[in-house]
Amino acid sequence: MRTSLVLLSARLLDPVAGGFLPETALAVSDGRITALGDDRSVRALAGPSATVLDLKGAVVTPGLVDGHIHPASGADMTHGLDLSGCTDVPQVRAALVAAVRDLSPGAWLHGWGLDPNVFGEGPVGITPFDAVLDGVPALLRLFDAHSLLASRRALELAGVDGPRSFDQATAEVVCDAAGRPTGLLLEEAAGELVERVAPQPSRAERLERLAAALDVMAAAGLTGGHVMDAGGDSVELYRELDEAGRLPLRLRVAPWCQPGTGAEGVRALIERQGTGGRLWRIAGVKIFMDGTIDNGTAWLEQPDCHGESRDAFWPDPEEYSRVVGALHRAGVPTATHAIGDAAVRHALDAVERAQADVAAAVRHRIEHIETVPDDTLRRFAALGVVASMQPTHCCDFTRADHTDNWSRRLGEPRASRAWRCRDLLDSGATVVLGSDWPIAPYPPLGVMAGARHRRPTRDLSRAPHGPEQALTALEALRGVTASAAHAAGEEREAGRIALGHRADLTVLAADPLTVPATELADVQVLATVLAGDLTHRSATL
Repeated sequence: MRTSLVLLSARLLDPVAGGFLPETALAVSDGRITALGDDRSVRALAGPSATVLDLKGAVVTPGLVDGHIHPASGADMTHGLDLSGCTDVPQVRAALVAAVRDLSPGAWLHGWGLDPNVFGEGPVGITPFDAVLDGVPALLRLFDAHSLLASRRALELAGVDGPRSFDQATAEVVCDAAGRPTGLLLEEAAGELVERVAPQPSRAERLERLAAALDVMAAAGLTGGHVMDAGGDSVELYRELDEAGRLPLRLRVAPWCQPGTGAEGVRALIERQGTGGRLWRIAGVKIFMDGTIDNGTAWLEQPDCHGESRDAFWPDPEEYSRVVGALHRAGVPTATHAIGDAAVRHALDAVERAQADVAAAVRHRIEHIETVPDDTLRRFAALGVVASMQPTHCCDFTRADHTDNWSRRLGEPRASRAWRCRDLLDSGATVVLGSDWPIAPYPPLGVMAGARHRRPTRDLSRAPHGPEQALTALEALRGVTASAAHAAGEEREAGRIALGHRADLTVLAADPLTVPATELADVQVLATVLAGDLTHRSATL
């Protein structure tokens, strides 16, 4: 084997060992770690073509992995006007005024990242922006990506002038008492009514947007992601980038299974498993059990304060359970989007029934888990179900005083059971951390920091939401390394620094275990290594 990369004078931080290894250097051959030792012995392994980096005491961790991310759809969604920094209606209105001023006649305005908290206690709708968007076709995506605001002109062009019926139980064209659309479109099926009449970027444009997004993710320290969708031609885009040597992240892709998929559709999902390329593959199936609390489409055991969030995403939840059973029998892991307590409980019930039917070693997951009662916690460990969570959703979209939309809808005590990372971990569950980008920012150090401080990233002086649910620095690191590897069934080759493991590595300027949580997001990423190749290298290295 020819050594391709040597890292010297490094502090090798292994999250499984729980600290730094005694070795100070490592060598890579054929994409794997093939030597660990002192600088002198490992340097001797470097041939004339090897890249040798003296890290001067920098910290090397296993490659950081985002446990829940949407690269292709995120690259599509995040073009246009970024509204994520707006905190009230006047700020949104001012941003729209500036954007409309630069629009060509007849052009569509696209916005993203809109926080429903900007509306305060008022209804979420397009009315506050009617004057600004008069005659302008506009689509403003709310931050949760489960809802859109469409301008009057956009609704007109799409022929949407009243309520509609959908196979997705929680999808809705929200209308006022007179039956007139308010502009709010809930869930994918409703949003597609307007999105399909809007101009679409070319495939080449979408490919370059995706490549650019993945490159900056690598620069932020990511070496991989658990991709929770395979819509449209996204798999073909990954394939093209991989074959061209332009894929800087290792991607594990879970296609969706929607209501009405049917037995043939489920068989097709099973047949796709394991297909892929050098750095990506289809592994698992993503299923929705509900929507979101913020837009009233979660599935709660008791309705929210508006009488909403009462229904499952699947019109017949038992059909979902049958699908989980069929996938389990085939050895296919599932990742269920379950935000509300009723959705989480039903997902756990479905896995328990599947395991009782066939004792197969399949690692199922539940995504989000935003609020759950005490009696749910220990079931994760008992069933071996991975808890996949996004702590920055709690940090950035809720408030410690529960005056935010999410908390107001839930009321006490449910709002006090927010993102129970600590309780799940203490109950024995494997907790994987992610961003759910484009819902929240993807930099993994920010995700780790949020799991520790639970404060709004825009204002770290504010009180934390549920500080008792914070993770330690080591637990947060494990959430994007060793736990992510376990969730993927890859703990024997990923998630730690060890001989024979993949050479997916992240090089940091400081120790993430000792940097204060409020400063962690600002630590410099010096280098990112994927399968032994540098996908990012700082100019200072």
